[in-house]
Amino acid sequence: MTAGCVIIGRNEAARLPATFASVKAAEIPFVYVDSGSHDASVAIAEAAGASIVNLDPARPFTAARARNEGLTSLITQHADLAFVMFLDGDCLLDPAFIAHGVTALTTKPDCAIVVGQLSEASPDTSIYARMCSVEWRAPVGPITDFNSFGGIMLVRISDFHSVGGFNAAMIAGEDPEFAVRLALAGRSAIRIDAPMATHRADIVRFGQWWQRAVRGGHAMTHRYHLHGQSRLEDCKRQYFSTIFWGGAVPALAILLAPFTRGLSLLLLGGFGVLSARLTAHYRRTGAKPLLAIQLAGFGIFAKFANFIGVVRFFIHRARGKTELLEYK
Repeated sequence: MTAGCVIIGRNEAARLPATFASVKAAEIPFVYVDSGSHDASVAIAEAAGASIVNLDPARPFTAARARNEGLTSLITQHADLAFVMFLDGDCLLDPAFIAHGVTALTTKPDCAIVVGQLSEASPDTSIYARMCSVEWRAPVGPITDFNSFGGIMLVRISDFHSVGGFNAAMIAGEDPEFAVRLALAGRSAIRIDAPMATHRADIVRFGQWWQRAVRGGHAMTHRYHLHGQSRLEDCKRQYFSTIFWGGAVPALAILLAPFTRGLSLLLLGGFGVLSARLTAHYRRTGAKPLLAIQLAGFGIFAKFANFIGVVRFFIHRARGKTELLEYK
């Protein structure tokens, strides 16, 4: 056996049985890492025969830390493994993907990461599920845009160790940041044309989506401050776009209104232009007109949520500690 799997979860009891079943179908060893669940997640893992890692609550829970400790446990039990599949507890693995991914990594010595096609389980149940479905779409081939890079991936273990694994200090965005470090080290990542996993977002309320977008702004800012000045300029464009649209434009429009007899409020018309640009972008990617308009509208709201995430990053940085931003 050349590949194993690390499954991470927190309060995913409703989804874990199917997740474990999908990994068992791949016939690879796996461990489950639990981040302080308050539901029956650990009991379900025990019933599934999983090797379990319970994270010490004395240290902050992060997905990065869970994956790191999960891999340590996995290779302690299976020292001969060359590759590891990282899977979240709200996903179903396509059992055939492991073979496809291992073949790709074996035939491409410079490649550290292989991902396949990720799909949303029920994209028509809500606008939030449809947005996730659109978010998962990405072209096959070498990956150069790490903003579309998620935590479901098959990784060469030697490459994982060469860059120190995931950054456990990151509360989100640790997966693209990991890929950026590998790229800066001269390693590559590819997306192959094979089903990889099915995701179950379970976002049903605007508040959940908003919190996820705030979390995304925090992650983007952290990534920019780590690698924004590198040759990859990670998140540079997104960071300054968020500062401009989510902070500067509305602030100037409102603060200058008393001194310009309200004329500064015309600056807010820029959001109409931005909305039209976003709508055109989604139409080019194949979205139907109504969906493109909806995605553009949420794209405008996301600027404000992302900006709050930027502010939270600097607050956390000033305090010298971070807090988990959960949306489920």
